[in-house]
Amino acid sequence: MILLNLLNNTKMKRLVFLALIFTCNLVISQIKSQKMDYKKYTDEDWKKILTEDQFHILREEGTEYPGSSKYNDFWESGTYVCVACETPLYLSENKFDAHCGWPSFDAGIDKNIDLGVDYKIGYARTELRCKTCGGHLGHVFDDGPTKTGKRHCLNGLALKFIPNKK
Repeated sequence: MILLNLLNNTKMKRLVFLALIFTCNLVISQIKSQKMDYKKYTDEDWKKILTEDQFHILREEGTEYPGSSKYNDFWESGTYVCVACETPLYLSENKFDAHCGWPSFDAGIDKNIDLGVDYKIGYARTELRCKTCGGHLGHVFDDGPTKTGKRHCLNGLALKFIPNKK
């Protein structure tokens, strides 16, 4: 009864609301502070390895323009690797046309991909990163039309294609 009376109090409601916001911000900052053990290079080292656009995507978590990737309508058989460190990330057999403007896959090579949380556009999205170098690849969504129901929406500039040997 005392608890109900306290919650009816406007000041108490504000206090509970502020405590909830503080707790959420604390959890978010803990998630962001978790550092993975990625290959360590300075920005100058990465700039020697990557083009300016690749650096923006992989190291600054940028996004390429929709429809600009050479891999959008590319259907050869092989493996897509990280352009920065050549870690195998996606097999061509998992690629599909999502009509979203970016290369899309329904699954990746899990042992080589890290999942994180990205709040850049105001809500949580699942971010995809190369497990070796930490390069930002894109995001995963739950709207894929395939059996996994996933859509790994990737920046083509983060990828390099290695064809299968014939």
